[in-house]
Amino acid sequence: MSNYAIVIHGGAVTMKPGQLSPEEEARQREGLSQALQAGWEILHRGGTALDAVEASVRSLEDNEHFNAGRGSGLTQQGEVQMDAAIMDGSNLRAGAVNSVRYVEHPISLARAVMERSPHVYMAGDGALELALEYGLPLKPPSYFLTEKTQREWLESKQQELAQPASHDTVGAVALDQAGNLAVATSTGGIEGQLKGRVGDSPVLGGGTYASNDACAVSCTGDGEVIVRGALAHEVYALVKYKGLPLTAACQAALQLHDEDLKGDKGMIAIDKDGNIALEFNSNLMRRAYRVGNGEPYVGIWKDE
Repeated sequence: MSNYAIVIHGGAVTMKPGQLSPEEEARQREGLSQALQAGWEILHRGGTALDAVEASVRSLEDNEHFNAGRGSGLTQQGEVQMDAAIMDGSNLRAGAVNSVRYVEHPISLARAVMERSPHVYMAGDGALELALEYGLPLKPPSYFLTEKTQREWLESKQQELAQPASHDTVGAVALDQAGNLAVATSTGGIEGQLKGRVGDSPVLGGGTYASNDACAVSCTGDGEVIVRGALAHEVYALVKYKGLPLTAACQAALQLHDEDLKGDKGMIAIDKDGNIALEFNSNLMRRAYRVGNGEPYVGIWKDE
């Protein structure tokens, strides 16, 4: 099989056009292109979907213009608290971490949990101790305190917003040349979130799910809403049991219990045949994909 593809996202949100400066938009487009290329090159060489999604997400974690890794939003206390999950569609193995500090690449820690520990899910200090034990790179708190996140934190403090501003996530789904699917999702959570809050990103079936018999899905948006709807698994179930095409399954999941699950919701998905879907109910989702040797696509606003 030579059919391969990768789809990535850098967060879905409803935003007025003026809120995103041309400079920031350009940097985000560039970041998406770089992350897409990092994953695509692995697939193109015949590498695994698992390696590809990890590489793409690591690239976004390194980029301060996305809410994951270095660019993570700050909690009420002005600290970074990161979540991530990775899942191998070929065998349903998975690793997830939440409320992690100091770890340069939370997605690689999630993979280490999957491959090197007897567990699926590790939190807080326990996850950090595993990172130390496995020799994963750590960074001081100052590395994560970027000019952008500190400014946003100060603004949220001054305005005392009832609703925290930013709830972006990064993620990737891929199909490799061997026909295997994988997903990776990583986030710094919601700007101004309470200490210990966990969103949908590290929750298997909530914001992250992959199985070779149907599809791989990574979600973004209001984490509380996504996890209550188990939306990643909802897409999987609609494809597997109802036989819906991937895009229709994503659209149905977005509308699930819409009266009770109000909020920004977005998802990227890929099925076992290499079909891709990028669906969202906000006016903005940072996204990119490349199918085989086709031209790469990068988009931010809904109408492009």
